[in-house]
Amino acid sequence: MSNFDAVRVYLIGYMGSGKSRTGGEVAAKMDWRFTDMDDLFEEKYRISVLDFFEKYDENSFRNIERKLLHETILEDNMIIATGGGTPCFFDNMDFINNNGTSIYLKPDIALLINRLRIVRKKRPLLKDVRLENLVDFVHQQLVERELFYTKAHFTIEGADISADNIINLIKGTAEYDQ
Repeated sequence: MSNFDAVRVYLIGYMGSGKSRTGGEVAAKMDWRFTDMDDLFEEKYRISVLDFFEKYDENSFRNIERKLLHETILEDNMIIATGGGTPCFFDNMDFINNNGTSIYLKPDIALLINRLRIVRKKRPLLKDVRLENLVDFVHQQLVERELFYTKAHFTIEGADISADNIINLIKGTAEYDQ
């Protein structure tokens, strides 16, 4: 159904930015495979990311996550939703850019905070953050992670984040270059 060249598209961005939801929609519309890195981790290791962080540590998770990221090059015509921290460790962002097209999904901060308020207890890095500290915590992490996220080939911001805009970008019919 798809007549695009074989490629991998990596969606990056902070947790709650819409990588999984939008990535699934893009893959379905393009008849490509969709992989969510967190789901891949949970399927392969039979433990939730949240439980893994409770039992082990973030460093152990990041090492496994890196191995899983490297496995994504085994298939083409795939949309990959990375974890929010994936691009920020090791040489992961360089790996992503060298092995596919990277798109940074950057929603408005207010929308991001509203989404994270609802699911924060399910997020390992947010579960112990008090609600009144959430804005400051997210802002600080975004400041640190922007250095990596902005290395993406493309950035789609705010209301422009949609499956159709990502598809247009992949097809080369839209310009969301930074």
